[in-house]
Amino acid sequence: MGSQDYIVYVVDDDIRMCEALRELFTSLDVASLTFGSAAEYAEYAKPDLPACLLLDVELPDINGLDFQRQLGDADHPPIVFITGHGDIPSSVRAIKEGAVDFLAKPFSQQDLMAAVDTAIASDRRARLERAERAVLVQRYSSLTPREGQVLPLVVRGLLNKQAAAELGISEVTLQIHRSRIMQKMAADSFADLVRMAGRLNIAIESPKTQ
Repeated sequence: MGSQDYIVYVVDDDIRMCEALRELFTSLDVASLTFGSAAEYAEYAKPDLPACLLLDVELPDINGLDFQRQLGDADHPPIVFITGHGDIPSSVRAIKEGAVDFLAKPFSQQDLMAAVDTAIASDRRARLERAERAVLVQRYSSLTPREGQVLPLVVRGLLNKQAAAELGISEVTLQIHRSRIMQKMAADSFADLVRMAGRLNIAIESPKTQ
């Protein structure tokens, strides 16, 4: 796959365009794969690498914009649209749905690689965020049910006495739970714990009592 640690997927039914892009990426030592339809791309078992998806708008099996919408919020490479039939409404829709760029054929190598670089950088950030959140989820899963009740109360800013009263436990017991939460979540400070809870979307959970 060359020396680069990322890959570019090309989905375009124009064989000549696929060949031209494949040759370009090879000359730049960039790994790439081409597909003639969205279905072929969807069926391919993708390696765990940062990636960019160059997607044609007019495909034989589905409109590229509709395919983008089908992908929705699923984890997929950032999309750069390429088309020989571009129009303003299509480009606006693509960008609103999260596309990195919308390039009309013929496009320059400079514009293409600028879009690819932006897409790869975006995918790297997204992958890092997913990995970091996965670690937080794993830590959160190690909490006991009671600690899971204490955490949202603590990050809401309640005093130990107030949180203990809401749960019907002693303040000393609450402090023990709080200390264990800090350890299990590997939080360096209260502010760090609040940030973690925010990323896990649990800071606004309503308290539950047994």
